Amino acid sequence: MFTRRLFAGALALGATSLMLAPAFAQTSGGYPDKPINYIVVFNAGGASDLAARMQQKYFEAEIGVGAVVQYMPGGGGAQGWARLNSMEPDGYTIMGTNLPHNILQPMAADVGYETDDIATVNFFQYTPSIVVVPKDSQFKTLDDLIAYAKENPGSLTFSGSGSNSGDQVMKERFDQVAEVVTTYIPFSGTSPATAALLGNQVQASVTYTTEGVNQGDQLRVLAVAADERLPALPDAPTFKELGYDLVGGAYRGVAVPNGTPEERRQEVSGMISKISQNAEFKQEMEQAGFVPVDITYSEIPEFIAEQTEIYTSVAEPLGLIDK
Repeated sequence: MFTRRLFAGALALGATSLMLAPAFAQTSGGYPDKPINYIVVFNAGGASDLAARMQQKYFEAEIGVGAVVQYMPGGGGAQGWARLNSMEPDGYTIMGTNLPHNILQPMAADVGYETDDIATVNFFQYTPSIVVVPKDSQFKTLDDLIAYAKENPGSLTFSGSGSNSGDQVMKERFDQVAEVVTTYIPFSGTSPATAALLGNQVQASVTYTTEGVNQGDQLRVLAVAADERLPALPDAPTFKELGYDLVGGAYRGVAVPNGTPEERRQEVSGMISKISQNAEFKQEMEQAGFVPVDITYSEIPEFIAEQTEIYTSVAEPLGLIDK
């Protein structure tokens, strides 16, 4: 499968970046010759914003122009994605994308866009999901939380980013493997979902490894949905360690308006790859809890087709999509 090749590629990415001398990615036609508008469709402070801000620091050095990060939150990202194709298709406006959001949202409801409307040109990182509670929570371990959920069906509340999203799918999969019934409460992004948890509006949260790192001692990470423990969260056990076959997370990328010419799409993809190959950028991503990848424009159709098949098979039995 295509996905299995990504992690080997991520390891090779670090070695390759050490051999690359700094050079601007400017094309023969002079693109880019002014700053790039980088739109984040979630609230400031969440994982998508964190990733964009990390990239922003390397645009000037690697590309030769800066990037201006702007926000267009709402509807778990759907409001921004629905407006993407009304923007100027010249390569100077890019927008963050998210799988499985861009697959699940159009399957579940009319959100103003379809999966094929989103012209993603590069995926640059993967972020495993985690289950967290506040540091002073009564739940010290995952077993504590599961025991409570079994004794109190439906009363355990989880916050998460968006409806029909990766967070909701992960929560439903958790219910399935743990044989519990819990309640999912969607928020407009990771940041407000975490704020609700820290404000005791909910008891737990399905979020990403980056949030576990970013919040530090404010949160207790009960389990990570990865095959192995992450260097950024060495004390957090995986679900597999605890006896639950649960692995998953989100891929984040960059899209352009779908009227953008093919050559310009490839150039934007190349810019993102150039930043991804920077050794300092890669190290910073890993320390924040991200897993760097580099899925380029030519590889996108195969990758999205594979992910669509995976999430359809997961979400349909859980009742998250209406086929």
